[in-house]
Amino acid sequence: MGNRLSRIYTRTGDDGTTGLGDGARVDKDAPRVEAYGTVDEANSAVGLVLAVPGLPAAIVACLTEVQHDLFDVGAELCIPGHRVVTEAYATQLEAALDAFNDALPPLKEFVLPGGGPAAAACHLARTVVRRAERRVWSLARLEAVAPDVPRYLNRLSDLLFVVARVLARHEQGSEVLWKRGRGA
Repeated sequence: MGNRLSRIYTRTGDDGTTGLGDGARVDKDAPRVEAYGTVDEANSAVGLVLAVPGLPAAIVACLTEVQHDLFDVGAELCIPGHRVVTEAYATQLEAALDAFNDALPPLKEFVLPGGGPAAAACHLARTVVRRAERRVWSLARLEAVAPDVPRYLNRLSDLLFVVARVLARHEQGSEVLWKRGRGA
């Protein structure tokens, strides 16, 4: 492993810049920093899901692997030109997504975010991943981004939606479905 931080503060960011993984200094609100910073936020949101006690073991295993993947995604985004994420990352998410989704009934209405603490946290994680995907696409308009990165984030938000459905049933026995036209 590379250098370890023995001191957390460096004071080098006090001028509004931060260091990329290749040593380059950029503004803290640069598109690349926004992209990998939002991926980091998504990883933290997944951590909130995992902090809920009593999750099914298969979901814990899957989301723990996702957290490791998100570090790889962040590393790739933090170092211009660095490649870690491959097509296999999205393919593994698709396999997990299919496995979790097979036991669920088909959707006939939209699902409201909620359904219990873990399901609600999972919906929140899903929306943060969607934002991360948008930030990556914004970066891709300006700089080279491997297509496997936004593809992975797109599949991850789909997976988190399905996992939230599983968790809602696990916690509450059912999901909260949207009822159209209540205000009409």
